[in-house]
Amino acid sequence: MLVPVEYKGVSKWVRVPKVEEVFNFSEFLQGVLAKFNLSGFTALMLKDSAGVEVDSDIFDELLKSSQVSFKAFTEDCNDSSEGSSLTDWSPSRASHGSSPSSDSTIILESTKARRKRLIEGPPDSSSARDIVNAALHSKPDGDQIIKEYEKTKSLSDGTRRRMINMLVADMVESHGRIPPVNIRSTYALGITTLFPNLKDPDSKNGYEHFYDHQSGSGYLAWRLKTVQRNSAQEIKKSRSSFQDGPKTHRSMHSPVRQLSGDECNEAISVMRHSSDTTLVQDKMRATFQKRQKVVQDPATASTVLDLFPRFLDTPGLIDQDFNMLFGDEVTGKFLAKWPTFFKPRIIAECKNLPQSVHVDDLLLSAQQESDDGVWDCEVAAICLLLHLLPPTSKGKKSAKISATDAAVRLVKFLKVGRSMETFLKETGPAQPFLLCVGERKNSIQNFYIILDQKAIPSKTQTGVAAFDELFKAHFAFAVSYDEALCNFYTFIQTTVYGIDVGSVKESPRVKEIRARFLHSSFGRGTNF
Repeated sequence: MLVPVEYKGVSKWVRVPKVEEVFNFSEFLQGVLAKFNLSGFTALMLKDSAGVEVDSDIFDELLKSSQVSFKAFTEDCNDSSEGSSLTDWSPSRASHGSSPSSDSTIILESTKARRKRLIEGPPDSSSARDIVNAALHSKPDGDQIIKEYEKTKSLSDGTRRRMINMLVADMVESHGRIPPVNIRSTYALGITTLFPNLKDPDSKNGYEHFYDHQSGSGYLAWRLKTVQRNSAQEIKKSRSSFQDGPKTHRSMHSPVRQLSGDECNEAISVMRHSSDTTLVQDKMRATFQKRQKVVQDPATASTVLDLFPRFLDTPGLIDQDFNMLFGDEVTGKFLAKWPTFFKPRIIAECKNLPQSVHVDDLLLSAQQESDDGVWDCEVAAICLLLHLLPPTSKGKKSAKISATDAAVRLVKFLKVGRSMETFLKETGPAQPFLLCVGERKNSIQNFYIILDQKAIPSKTQTGVAAFDELFKAHFAFAVSYDEALCNFYTFIQTTVYGIDVGSVKESPRVKEIRARFLHSSFGRGTNF
């Protein structure tokens, strides 16, 4: 990366060194000194375009979240408008003229004074709790947030947003426009200590959905970026990216002997012409590794249903391949947990969403409170989860869509009697989706998984079992999640199936909903 640096009225481009994906502050300063022909032992200070001092703590994050330019100052700069005094870093800290270490070796006196007011080292939970508690009580209506938690043991979305705004305002007032990482972590820890039911048990520290220092994400981080953008006009919202869990190469969980070479080709040929379901299932197991090579290769992935056409007339093969990847325990988690644990919590949470005709109709259908429901009751509950985990904007060039629009990418309806072939042609290529066929949406006779404009019949003709297969199809065929459904599917992957917990990147919303479900009043003590 190149950034412009101004020194004594002269501007030059300076390259920013990167070490292990981190922009190196000390080496950049050495580059500035070299670019302006200054001594390697000259004490140097940097300020951004807003006149805020820049040091090593925030250098990497500032560059990754902003289009920045810098002004450089030395002790002989007599700029009365800046008026900053510097202290030299000791040459003894560098060995025989080598570059300084990655720690900040060029330190401002003003920065030193500010750091003395910060909490040094990792804060303990009680100190962090007291900081957040005091911050909330110092703000108008802050005590109402505490009262709501005491009453409900949770916070609504609106209340959580107000809390984040208050705490970020307090943070900026006390520690400046770009608070150090340890201060952000202190506030995040304080939130989950003061409000324990907001803690995410599947995160390393439990507060990453409020602030994750490794990725720079979380509600506190996002609000800080908004404040920074509004105050400096140069801070741009960083995009969050999600790993493609279904596309990750995985070793086979099942010990089934795998065929190769001529034996594998013969088995594929035998399956094409056999009417023996048991034989087809056995040969599919024995050719699993071959199939995984096909779907993991972008050049051949689209041919998998041509090479293995029995997916199209032998229900249960998706489930079998998923089992080969993850084993019996993971394979059965959705059907075991969804009806009794997740569905009632989803319904309860959606009753707190802003009122809308679509959500109200889905609630009626999911609770089977109307014979004229808009959807099959199980499909309705699944669509409700999408309203709790709606699509997020991926930047200026990618417009945000509503949860209602995203639901069309998840599930579609085909009235009995209409041509399946015509329907699939009209639909065009799309990520895998669930097709429900019936007289009405609330009375479904058949479910299909649609992949590459081909219909794969569901093994069990119920909405919950069909969705179970839809999710598993992403892994069986190594297909990325639809971008608009990423939060939704990531929640299903990590929270329901327990796949890649701690390694796949989750949005703060995914972590927040998981925390709410775990701490909800339904059947406390239930094994999550």
